[in-house]
Amino acid sequence: MLLRLLESKAWNFGITFVILLNSALLGLNTFADIRQNYENFLNIADNICLLIFTVELLLRLLCYRFKFFTNEDRWWNIFDFIIVSVSILAVQYSVLRTLRILRILRIISSFQSMKLVVNAVIKTIPAMISITMLLSIFYYVYGVLCVEFFGKEFPEWFGNLPRALYTLFQIMTLESWSMGIVRPIMQVYPYAWILFISYIVIVGMITINLIVGVIVNSINEITQDKDADKEEYK
Repeated sequence: MLLRLLESKAWNFGITFVILLNSALLGLNTFADIRQNYENFLNIADNICLLIFTVELLLRLLCYRFKFFTNEDRWWNIFDFIIVSVSILAVQYSVLRTLRILRILRIISSFQSMKLVVNAVIKTIPAMISITMLLSIFYYVYGVLCVEFFGKEFPEWFGNLPRALYTLFQIMTLESWSMGIVRPIMQVYPYAWILFISYIVIVGMITINLIVGVIVNSINEITQDKDADKEEYK
């Protein structure tokens, strides 16, 4: 009976509602006027939410016992256990009080779609390492080129390699890259656009699309595996 209750849609909906409510309360607590006028209410409501999370966790431990840490959802169970434990410590030690916001992370384990995305990202770590290494190579090459070409005239942006890498990171995010950086450089070096456009195409478009493609492929593989498991179970 306890197992059916914990795995029911009504229970999951209730816990999700408490998570969202607690997150909203933590957000309201950041407003000085609201915190000053309703501090006691917010603290009481926050403690009630934590009590609900603690009771829910204890019920799951009681129901699953050791399997709580060994079943197929073990990593999500351990994740929930850590979040609730940190929240309890945050109540006892005021220095950890801001860590209460970590409770909103529990919503990830409440939605299968979110868990699917997180699992897909974790599964892509080996491929991500290769892509990151490739990105770092291009990043380093363009950093050295920028120091050699533009370092003397624009030391603030490309005076040394660390500054050049930071500037290239800004360009990669497409934040004020044209009017703020490239056009002033083009007034001194008219053909500088060739280097920066090629950098954006290689690093900002191709590499980022590779990352998106790897994640999408991983999600498809996980979805197909789950569908295959369901068919086999039937």
